[in-house]
Amino acid sequence: MNTAPLTPDFIPHEWRPVASAELIDDFVRVAWADGAVFDAYSLWLAENADGYGLEPMTRESMLEPRDLPSPADLSAATIDGDGALALDWSDGRRVRIHPGWLRYIADDAHLPASALPVQTMWTAADFSEPPTIDGSQILDDDDVLDEWIATLVQYGLCRLADTPTDLDFVGRLIRHVGPIRDTNFGPIWSVQLKPNPDSTAYTGLNLGQHTDLPTREVPPGFQFLHCVENTVLGGWSRMSDGWAVVEAIRSEHPGAYEALTTLEWVFMNRAKDAEHRWIGPIIDHGGRRQPLTLRAFYPVRSAPHMDRSDVPRAYESLRVFAEMARDPRFQVVYPFRPGDLVGFDNRRILHGRDGFESGGARHLRGCYADHDDFHSRLRVLRRDRTHQQSSTKASNTRPITSHEVPA
Repeated sequence: MNTAPLTPDFIPHEWRPVASAELIDDFVRVAWADGAVFDAYSLWLAENADGYGLEPMTRESMLEPRDLPSPADLSAATIDGDGALALDWSDGRRVRIHPGWLRYIADDAHLPASALPVQTMWTAADFSEPPTIDGSQILDDDDVLDEWIATLVQYGLCRLADTPTDLDFVGRLIRHVGPIRDTNFGPIWSVQLKPNPDSTAYTGLNLGQHTDLPTREVPPGFQFLHCVENTVLGGWSRMSDGWAVVEAIRSEHPGAYEALTTLEWVFMNRAKDAEHRWIGPIIDHGGRRQPLTLRAFYPVRSAPHMDRSDVPRAYESLRVFAEMARDPRFQVVYPFRPGDLVGFDNRRILHGRDGFESGGARHLRGCYADHDDFHSRLRVLRRDRTHQQSSTKASNTRPITSHEVPA
């Protein structure tokens, strides 16, 4: 009996026998019984093949491009009796390719959006408060963890209710998913009144809709705020889907949209012990793989970086942006209760706060994390549980179908 060949990943792929294979112009055309067809380049197969380029412990390719064979060295492509793809090379080497892994690639399940929900735009008509999940068991229940991360990815916003109110909970939770994104504020920080604040967040001031740390080349992906204590009057939080705001500006104020997406500003944090700087537009469409980064924190917007003639319309576009971000069409307004932990996409979601007086105590614990680590955790959760479910059935199920994040 043939042993299943290793794959260039640690995913327990379902065995999907190949029905036919044909060598065409240095490609191997692979077909399955259900009609799916995939053209695999010979050198790509070589660097990923168990017994050729694949290093078995790391599952990474160990072939430098200069060490790859000639495409003509692939002399034959056939199907083994168990449905694996068999490749014969001119040096006498014969390797087998896992047909389930090939089908995984053919189905685009290897793309970064694999197993992630499609991002969904929302307005105040969709939510009167943040999407909320009972968070009391999130450290012990992977189903709850999956739901939380998936909601964060889909809507860019999710609130956990009834979590512990100790100072360390937010750190425990985020480290349960992946690394905390450290900044000049530290890995975990408290949002509360300070006698000598180094940020307007540490005052009782009203804060307009914004995103954090536009001073960075790559701002943090997610932000988390955990309410430990709140007895003040006021201080309600405001959330707006920046994606919806941007699309409304594009359609209702095209001149402002053009200025917001093309005219650049210098951003600089102002602290005695740190000085991060970056240049970019307010609405940063970096590319279709990372379609939106909002650089919208006015306290650290330092100076216009544009022609003198553009400065007046740049400021007028800022006014439009701020007014649209505060438009009731887009805002969800809610109080923080002890035990609430609100997570949101820091590059997409605009957050703000009503002002409050210092007659009580308001203590939030916060931290940042990168998109990549949350996406990775969700993929692994779904990969492992899909494998566990399929292993209890008489017949295997297909791998989870991938979804494309809108470009």
